[in-house]
Amino acid sequence: MSLSNSWENNVRKVVPYTPGEQPKDTDVIKLNTNENPYPPSTKVREILENYDFGKMRLYPDPDSTVLVEAIAERYKLSKSQVFVGVGSDDVLSIAFLTFFNSDKPILFPDITYSFYDVWADVYRIPYVQKPLTEDFRINPDDYKCENGGIIFPNPNAPTGCEESLEMIEEIVKANPDSIVIIDEAYVDFGAESALALIDKYENLLVIQTFSKSRSMAGMRIGYAMGNEKLIKYMNDVKFSINSYTMTPLTQLCGAEAVKDEEYFQSTLKMIIDVREYSKERLSQLGFTFTDSKSNFIFASHNTKSAGEIFAALKERKIFVRYWNKPRIGNHLRISIGTREEMDALFAALEEILK
Repeated sequence: MSLSNSWENNVRKVVPYTPGEQPKDTDVIKLNTNENPYPPSTKVREILENYDFGKMRLYPDPDSTVLVEAIAERYKLSKSQVFVGVGSDDVLSIAFLTFFNSDKPILFPDITYSFYDVWADVYRIPYVQKPLTEDFRINPDDYKCENGGIIFPNPNAPTGCEESLEMIEEIVKANPDSIVIIDEAYVDFGAESALALIDKYENLLVIQTFSKSRSMAGMRIGYAMGNEKLIKYMNDVKFSINSYTMTPLTQLCGAEAVKDEEYFQSTLKMIIDVREYSKERLSQLGFTFTDSKSNFIFASHNTKSAGEIFAALKERKIFVRYWNKPRIGNHLRISIGTREEMDALFAALEEILK
């Protein structure tokens, strides 16, 4: 009996986001997904070692109170100004669903986090990608037109470029009728946060993550900060989908990570120091790159193609990120690992570039 395929007419078809490769082989140097090379705070380990597993039979606190309170205290906000989700991807997805609902297109750069157009397609949100300048910067005038919302990372991904707080405020101020989302996944590595503006502009939402600077990519914690009205709207949407999104263990571990400011600052310093050292070494090897304020470097070589270098590194079990796309097809995004991992990378590059 033949079956009709007419049901496929009602399927929501999208081209999914492609994450960085997660090799099954553990004997590799993994510099392709911007993970933190250092472990989380020992306070997180203490929670894991002492957790009462019997509590796993209970539903978690839907409000994630212990985590929300810790984040609010850390950033000197009220609890009603903080929203938490399962990684910043979850938070961003909820924000798209909550705020980008007009018939006007949302705006974001043509070279940016490649999940934005995926979410727009999934939620049937019209969008326009504004081209970055030749040196991969945002032109604020491109965002002073009619729109249904604006989003961009700062620092940008995959370029690592930081835009000034003055430029961000210029865009937010020019769009009082739209929500402007600043995705600050990498802000802790040397950029200035837009958090200082959220009390001034009710249309500004700032989103951050524990995945990069707090070494907790595997635990999936993201959060948004904004005025109380924005956060309430996001919670209304979240609780309309799933009330129990974050495990009790995750909430406790996240709260303890936030409280360990000394460890947080020490690992940030190590990563920033290795990043600046890596810029010097890459320059010596003939690479050019943007002035990254993130935990990665976006680099191209003067004579050898990015595709060739990517393949040769992979043969040596060193993974970096490569996109064969317009404008960035000759660039590699190299995550900052430990000093030892980066030195192994540079030794391999010296062989490849002979």
